[in-house]
Amino acid sequence: MSDALDDVDVINGAGPSEAAPLRPRRLEVLLPILIVACDQISKAIVRATLSIHQSVTVVPGFVDFTHVRNSGAAFGILNYADFPFKTAIIAIVATAALLGVGIYAASLAHHQLVARIGLSLIIGGAAGNLIDRLVSGSVVDFVDVYWRTYHFWAFNVADSAISIGVAIMILDMLGVDKRQGSAPL
Repeated sequence: MSDALDDVDVINGAGPSEAAPLRPRRLEVLLPILIVACDQISKAIVRATLSIHQSVTVVPGFVDFTHVRNSGAAFGILNYADFPFKTAIIAIVATAALLGVGIYAASLAHHQLVARIGLSLIIGGAAGNLIDRLVSGSVVDFVDVYWRTYHFWAFNVADSAISIGVAIMILDMLGVDKRQGSAPL
């Protein structure tokens, strides 16, 4: 029994003489669940209240809620491409990416909070969009941001979580939180 505990301690980065407690990964479980729930609820509301391509103005001249379907990948890539098993291939690639990010997130140390938050947002967003792909073959997008005739790609709560998560990961890799402590007053 003692050998098994020593193995756990070594896996957690502690030597045989010092015990490193196994800390629960609540953040990595609860944050993605929250993102998926918010994403799926918002998409259900859009599907129930707006027909495809119907719009409701939120901020005149800047933001509409417009019900669109994305059968492609991020930012509408491959949306208009048609090839055999497109939905299955995109879902398999998305699942593989989600598993890769999940494995990487599980390898992070407990003190790497910023990276864990970023990856949790990415996982939640990827899972929310993957659910749509598996259930209906396309993702419901509805936030339409525009200026005059220029429209950004329509997006949803899951896309927002992924984008924020990627931004957090970039800031973490650049060491932004570490630089704060060394800045002169």
